[in-house]
Amino acid sequence: MNTGMNLFNVTMANSANKETKVLNDLKHTKNEKELKKVCDDFEAFFMQQIMDISLKNTKVAGEGTGSEIIKGMYTESLSRQSAGTLGISTMLFQFLSEKEKGAK
Repeated sequence: MNTGMNLFNVTMANSANKETKVLNDLKHTKNEKELKKVCDDFEAFFMQQIMDISLKNTKVAGEGTGSEIIKGMYTESLSRQSAGTLGISTMLFQFLSEKEKGAK
């Protein structure tokens, strides 16, 4: 049980690090191609957070410590594959592009 809590704490710390990286990348984008990639990365991060929470109490990957790792890998892979398909990154890209054009 203690190992599960440690794994949960590590997972939460990794999520916070990913969020900080994505937000920092948003601040330092130079062109539209980079901006689109960062927006897609944000959408993937957002989706992974939703899936992690929704699968938290399921036994989709079995039980035990290994199942948490498998669930994490599953949600990360699925969120990366779906990046840019939900519309969140498109809305964010349009908003930031317009804001950037207005600032010039």
